[in-house]
Amino acid sequence: MDGSCKHCLKWMWVACFYFEFMLVSAEFQRFQHPVKADGSLSFLVIGDWGRKGAYNQSQVALQMGKVGEKLGIDFVISTGDNFYEKGLATPYDPHFKHSFTNIYSANSLQKQWYSVLGNHDYRGDVQAQLSPILRKIDSRWLCLRSFLVNTEIAEFFFIDTTPFVDEYFRNPKHQKFDWRGVIPRNKYLTRVLKELRCSLRESVGKWKIVIGHHPIRSIGHHGQTKELITLLLPILEAYNVDMYINGHDHCMQHLSSITSPLQFFTSGGGSKAWKGDFDYLDGGGDDEIKFYYDGQGFMSVELTPTNAKIAFYDVSGDVLHSFSSNQLYYTYSTEM
Repeated sequence: MDGSCKHCLKWMWVACFYFEFMLVSAEFQRFQHPVKADGSLSFLVIGDWGRKGAYNQSQVALQMGKVGEKLGIDFVISTGDNFYEKGLATPYDPHFKHSFTNIYSANSLQKQWYSVLGNHDYRGDVQAQLSPILRKIDSRWLCLRSFLVNTEIAEFFFIDTTPFVDEYFRNPKHQKFDWRGVIPRNKYLTRVLKELRCSLRESVGKWKIVIGHHPIRSIGHHGQTKELITLLLPILEAYNVDMYINGHDHCMQHLSSITSPLQFFTSGGGSKAWKGDFDYLDGGGDDEIKFYYDGQGFMSVELTPTNAKIAFYDVSGDVLHSFSSNQLYYTYSTEM
């Protein structure tokens, strides 16, 4: 073998090693989003919605448009289960337009949408929802497995929670999941947790907000996610995360940690809701439960460098529950 061939083989090996290294240890992709001129930020949160307008999805979208205009929102967050019942079949699936583009048509909602995958999304072609083709069809759409959004006053950490749930692997029953990009699972979860821990450690944002599909704490139909309590919650508490926002349970709720300032918010009322279906917290007292509503709706968040204001709205646009971080820090400081 001459010198030129050896040189080519050397660089082929380096390229392969580098590619494999990137797959295993690449950092979360990061995006920058500007704040308003006064340094504030506002956004809406919706989850469990994609049903082609059915189950009050269109009515919820209408109220989102009105609240979005009033608040002058900067973006929208989707907590997953974006397209029922089995995600998207291809990047050209008409379900995308029928459940997203044509539904969230208000002028105020023509902002960036940051989305995570839910378990129903994993039952379709996952690559379709992650495809840049969708961003060409509707430029608002951005969906990745796990990623970061940095703003001047807050940092948002989007986490792919579906692969954490043991049941989907051990006892999927009639469900079929698209695990491409996730297998081997242990390596995937280790990487996600490592990158989240490193990103939180380096964070300089005034507010640290983590978003995932599955709840950590919940009194809804699905209840708490034991895998996230074991693997994710200790990281959030160790790095002083302010909020964990999720969907999955088709309701809206606010639970408050009794051991830290961490707040748990569920916004999963984007369409079909489960009336009268709730559970109880394991090992938790009623003082953790601040709000629970078993109907459709959405959530708004307004941030300044010194305060966070959260509100939950029903399908008529009425405010059902509001919360200010001033309440949190006063309560928490008096209990310490």
